[in-house]
Amino acid sequence: MLACLTAAEGTAFGNPQSHALSAKAAFDIYNLDREQGLAEYRQAVAADPDDASALRGLASAFWLSITFHRGNMTVDDYIGKVGHSDLKLPPPPADVAAAFKDAVDRAIVLGRKHVDARPKDPEAHFQLGSAIGLRASYIVTVEGGLFAAVKAARGAYDEHEKVLDLDPTRADAGLVVGTYRYVVSALSLPVRFFAYVYGFGGGKEKGLQMINAAAEYPGGNQTDARLAMVLLDNREGRFDAALYQLSKLRDKYPKNRILWLETGSTYLRAGRAADADRVLTEGLSRFAADTREKMFGEPALWMYKRGAARAALGRIAEAEADLRDALTLEGRPWVYGRTHFELGKLALAKNDRAGANAEFKQAVELCASDNDAASADEAKHLIK
Repeated sequence: MLACLTAAEGTAFGNPQSHALSAKAAFDIYNLDREQGLAEYRQAVAADPDDASALRGLASAFWLSITFHRGNMTVDDYIGKVGHSDLKLPPPPADVAAAFKDAVDRAIVLGRKHVDARPKDPEAHFQLGSAIGLRASYIVTVEGGLFAAVKAARGAYDEHEKVLDLDPTRADAGLVVGTYRYVVSALSLPVRFFAYVYGFGGGKEKGLQMINAAAEYPGGNQTDARLAMVLLDNREGRFDAALYQLSKLRDKYPKNRILWLETGSTYLRAGRAADADRVLTEGLSRFAADTREKMFGEPALWMYKRGAARAALGRIAEAEADLRDALTLEGRPWVYGRTHFELGKLALAKNDRAGANAEFKQAVELCASDNDAASADEAKHLIK
């Protein structure tokens, strides 16, 4: 469910040049300067081929490239019910997938080497667990293999629990452990029992506390922990907490326009439509002025979100204009589906039942085709 990027900013196992390049690469990746960050990670690996964190950062950059071009980098993609079956996803580009596998496999080999040499060193276990966890997250989010990721996820969980055993002050290890605790708590009872037998711990509140502690800990994965809390606080309806994390992230990564999109989306979920409209309008200005490559489906997503905010404010003409624009732009099927859903509600407000039903039927078809069962069910209910 969670895609923790683990783009570490350097460790005790690499040389100073590799550390500096990795730190710069991580900053650029989070600022959406993806190609620059990828080049810097390659330079970091060249500076020290034995730096496992640089290899893991390089792998995460390849992974991000896949999710960026698929358009599944937002909270909306991960906020639904936690499932336990494999997903049908399109295959990633073969060259990028091969590059990811090479980098992450090398990071894991180096991680095991460091653990063997320093079995009581929490940093060695942290690096190994982070690399294994990255592979598990890739299997889930790119290949769609939820069950196939269990073995890797267990390895990451065990290594980071070992970190906490060796050094209880290492709150950064709580990101992986807390994430899996949260995920297990959200599964159905039979699957949750299987997870316990397999060695995972549970406990939603404990998991959230651990991730939140990682978000406040000045470690290399602090940004990942903040992003995780944005997702989980939205899932839990703790919108003020999510907005706090987003504020911290916007301050640190001012060039990341997606953070403005997520802020507007969070305001919208919180029922604060005026704030959502304000932030999304500012974000759209940033989007228009940004000449860098856009995420797949990003144009339609921006217009859908602002259209939904303006519909909630009763600004019907402006809302309909944004929503109609969204349908003409590159977008994901679920975005088009939710756009039709909003247009259906506007039609209902005008007592146009035939028009509303036509919009809702399109919403059902499009949302159901793109893993958005909740929106499809809501549209079916309004048809009835």
